[in-house]
Amino acid sequence: MAIYSVDKLIAEARRLSAEYRKATGRPLGGVSGEIAEYDAARLMDLEICEPKPGGYDAIGRGKRTGMRIQIKGRTIFDEGRTGQRIGQLKIEQEWDSVMLVLMNENLEAFEIYEAMREDVMQTMMEAKGSNRSKRGAMSVAKFKAISHLVWTHENGIKEDETWKNQEGA
Repeated sequence: MAIYSVDKLIAEARRLSAEYRKATGRPLGGVSGEIAEYDAARLMDLEICEPKPGGYDAIGRGKRTGMRIQIKGRTIFDEGRTGQRIGQLKIEQEWDSVMLVLMNENLEAFEIYEAMREDVMQTMMEAKGSNRSKRGAMSVAKFKAISHLVWTHENGIKEDETWKNQEGA
């Protein structure tokens, strides 16, 4: 039996990671990805896969039942800074969508975006030939442009949202 609840451990990981960055100026490696997975699962009704099958991190429940979902996290320290990237996408493996959990300097989620495989693959094909696309790399701005905002800290889950970032561009 575990001594601590996962909720309490994640809260402590958030606090320690934020303090570490304030003290050293560097992020505490690997922590933000774990916190992003935890938050996505808790907030979006997903089940984290253990062990990881390779191309995805979680399986959807509810309206996403059976969907295989990659989860990426990005801590935004300076919103004015451009060129921020998300972690490498596993484009050669099987998955249905990617969720990007954006977190503030305290590693608290403030937005979650979701992009379907077809949109991600089309974007990668359009960038074909660039070293970044070969590695499955994408900027946060590009990901937001091809995805749907599915959750916000202020409003929770955005049910049946038809708004898409790229429609306003």
